[in-house]
Amino acid sequence: MNTQTTQSESLQAPPAAPGKKNRLIMLCLPIIVAVLLLLVPTPAGLEPYAWHFFAIFVGVIVGLIFEPLPGAVIGLTGVVVIALFSQWVLFSPAELADPKFKTAAQSFKWAVSGFGNSTVWLIFGAFMFAAGYDKTQFGRRLALILVKYLGRRSLTLGYAITFADLLLAPFTPSNTARSGGTIYPIIANLPPLYGSKPNDPSARKIGSYLMWVAITAACITSSMFLSALAPNLLALALVKSVVGFDISWGMWFLAFLPLGVLLILTMPLLAYWLYPPEVKVNDEVPRWATAELAKLGKLKRNEILLLGFVVAALMMWIFATAWIEPAMAALLVIVLMLWTGVLNWNDITSNKAAWNTFAWFATLVALADGLARVGFIAWLGKEGAMLLQGYDPQVSAVVLLVAFYLLHYLFASTTAHTTALLPAMLTIAASIPGINMPVFCLMMCVSLGVMGIITPYGTGPSPIYYGSGYLPTKDYWRLGTIFGALFLVLLMVVAYPWMVMMF
Repeated sequence: MNTQTTQSESLQAPPAAPGKKNRLIMLCLPIIVAVLLLLVPTPAGLEPYAWHFFAIFVGVIVGLIFEPLPGAVIGLTGVVVIALFSQWVLFSPAELADPKFKTAAQSFKWAVSGFGNSTVWLIFGAFMFAAGYDKTQFGRRLALILVKYLGRRSLTLGYAITFADLLLAPFTPSNTARSGGTIYPIIANLPPLYGSKPNDPSARKIGSYLMWVAITAACITSSMFLSALAPNLLALALVKSVVGFDISWGMWFLAFLPLGVLLILTMPLLAYWLYPPEVKVNDEVPRWATAELAKLGKLKRNEILLLGFVVAALMMWIFATAWIEPAMAALLVIVLMLWTGVLNWNDITSNKAAWNTFAWFATLVALADGLARVGFIAWLGKEGAMLLQGYDPQVSAVVLLVAFYLLHYLFASTTAHTTALLPAMLTIAASIPGINMPVFCLMMCVSLGVMGIITPYGTGPSPIYYGSGYLPTKDYWRLGTIFGALFLVLLMVVAYPWMVMMF
């Protein structure tokens, strides 16, 4: 009897071993990559501590791609490791030599710096808005209305989401506020109507498709309008100061118009082909939605309050950015929801997705800002300028644009990317005779929105959709690579010739 039991256990043991082995490999892979880079000699012109920081940063990115642990744990680990070894990976010898410099205090200050970032708080606010939509059932009501008129086909829902973002984009200079705070809370109510649940195989029924369309639409509209993304306005000022070239709202819109129209009209269909929903046509659901709307009855008090708060937030995001930071506007609305009973404090504290995304994105912001702090980004710009000397101007322009686009993998903020790299790229281009600078400036600027699609942390709304439970890590990275590459190619093939002709 014991022999049989032993044999049975031995037969059952092997299947579990490969899973444990794979998990161990995934856990070790980020560490191995970081250690291998640490062993590589520091490139000429770069401080050793900056190279050490970059090595750990790459290890964190590898961890985020393969995700052996939750993304927030990976990011927090990277921040803690850098803070603990800050004497060798974060601070320069000059800083350490200053007797007034408190290494321990400054390490901690840097480690938590991401938690004070306004975009991080705006993302958190978007999750609270979604909680309000869910609790009051106002989101369900809006979702049912969409389903009633457009829900027979999944594709038409994709277009409805895209056009909703397009209508808001010219007036909302924050894609996090627009897509994360306004679009997401509504569409998060759609998948359950089709039996599509987050973090579940049923996510692919329709939820995954709708979430991917929404984040992609946010990236496209962010490039389409100068006023649709805050870093666009920053880029405008940098172009003016570095090159002396003025870009107007109309010029920006005209420059991206052919590509923008093409992407708006084809993207939901492309996503439908590449990431198809399992539910394509459903005649019963629209009829069911009509009956459910009748059950909901008239708007309730809390629904009306929530509607007023959301409209107020939208007005502040559009018209009052000079007086109130978008993130502060979101926090104000959260406080109002708490005081009026639309939400209670338990709704805030129990929202695991919000707190998880908050911690994850805050650590990434600190890590990405650290790359600029240690001088790695500045060194990269100088090396790029030296490599391009003697090449054809058109080839140089393409290389610079591709580099600018792909280096977004190193940034968890489009604002940080613009601040760190755009001046360097403009300076390099201006030093190369024969480059069409007006066209080059426009190409660099309009790429800021669409490049946000490449990673789950590439632009403000990305962590919200990534944290929705409908877009698994491997799917997000795969689709981000496909759509990111497509957008880059179309920038070259469609936008560039059009800009040369027009400007």
